[in-house]
Amino acid sequence: MRSFIFVLALSLACLVGASSAVAQEGHPLKGSWLGAWTGNKNHSPDIVVVLNWDGKAITGMINPGTDNIPIKNATLNPEGWVVHLEADAKDKSGTVLNYVMDGKIQNLPLNNRFITGTWKNQKESGAFRIGRQ
Repeated sequence: MRSFIFVLALSLACLVGASSAVAQEGHPLKGSWLGAWTGNKNHSPDIVVVLNWDGKAITGMINPGTDNIPIKNATLNPEGWVVHLEADAKDKSGTVLNYVMDGKIQNLPLNNRFITGTWKNQKESGAFRIGRQ
């Protein structure tokens, strides 16, 4: 009987812990985001953005892997859930391109949230849509 009570208590503790872990998702930008950015001739039309929140700053990388573009500045305005990202990358000739991405988080309370907006650099601009994975 004693072991039954122990197993029951342990099971309840696991259920309570799992439900609170689901409820505490963390920063709304944290995670991997996949999508596309239209009009970009210097990089693939597909885009991967990995964002992190350390409790003070949003950091991350655009297209980690072969096209690493470190994010140098990122902000999130909770009023309207407006996202601003800045990053520098080189084009095929070696010229530095200053990317600026401005968007808005859609479906914030859902797991399938996404960001839509516009991006630009000195040579081109377009729209983007990335969804959280």
